[in-house]
Amino acid sequence: MPEEDLVELKFRLYDGSDIGPFRYSPAATVTMLKERVVTEWPKDKKIAPKSGNDVKLISAGKILENNKTVGQCNMPFGELPKGVITMHAVVQPSLAKAKTEKKVDDAPKKNICSCSIL
Repeated sequence: MPEEDLVELKFRLYDGSDIGPFRYSPAATVTMLKERVVTEWPKDKKIAPKSGNDVKLISAGKILENNKTVGQCNMPFGELPKGVITMHAVVQPSLAKAKTEKKVDDAPKKNICSCSIL
């Protein structure tokens, strides 16, 4: 593939740091991008994804679907000639795991009213 057809992307993390930039073919899928984000994620971060399913990629205000390609995501390639496109990488653990990790408080809750009628 010619060098000029490749798209240069970087991924912005929750704390403002970046992963990348990396060059991708327009035929690369969002799933491939997510897997790259997981493998390149800095080890010193408190919040880290375990798999590609834990990562949401956002570009131009839209959450990208896994089965779409970079070329199908309607990114503004024309606006940035030879520029780097920044996507936001958000960690969102899967719901099944989050529910099992919730701590359950077994103590009954007491209804306490602190109202005063004068």
